[in-house]
Amino acid sequence: MSFTASQPDGSNDSLKSAISADGAPALEQQYRIPARCGVAVKVAKDQTIEVQNTHGTQVCDFWAFCQPGLDEFLSMAHTRTSLSSVFPKVGDKIVSNVRRPMFEITEDTSPGVHDTLLSCCDINRYKILGCKEYHDNCTDNLRMALMAIGLQAPSIPDPFNLWMNIPIAPNGSTAFEPTVSKPQDRVRLKALCDVIVVMSACPQDMNPINGVDCDPTELHFKVIN
Repeated sequence: MSFTASQPDGSNDSLKSAISADGAPALEQQYRIPARCGVAVKVAKDQTIEVQNTHGTQVCDFWAFCQPGLDEFLSMAHTRTSLSSVFPKVGDKIVSNVRRPMFEITEDTSPGVHDTLLSCCDINRYKILGCKEYHDNCTDNLRMALMAIGLQAPSIPDPFNLWMNIPIAPNGSTAFEPTVSKPQDRVRLKALCDVIVVMSACPQDMNPINGVDCDPTELHFKVIN
């Protein structure tokens, strides 16, 4: 089985998702992440990105890469070690693969149920679940969102899965449960260095993480000073 980090296994409208040629946003402008697709955006140090769960049922896979190179990235493994917790909360700093703080979580209007354990879905995940044809997936959304602004994914880090509800039982087992957020819940993250953020409105429709109807929906975001 061959693997190239930057090359998607299929395509969708993530290739047309760019909010500008290089991902630079208009401050305070709200942007849409279409259902099942990904979008990339530049966030400068000390700016804040606000991600909104528009309909309350949607998981957002969230990645970030430090600029100017992309080899340093937001790392859930290093964040769990830094926080001694699997549940980042308001006031926490989430860190890179070299343990540099990349964001501070400054606001979360949801109950704070997010996931730092699971990898992003990919073509092989959906094959295992029984798909015979190409299925939109967060790995490809990451790749295509970066391609849309002229970049290539150097790797596929595990994402910060906003609003993803993965309860952990005392015996260590996990489950896939619907989000516990409500419409227009938002998370605000203050950038502590210059970054490229990529967000995917997760296309998972074979378990209920995107609501009991298994129906992926849109998300919205904006960058503010």
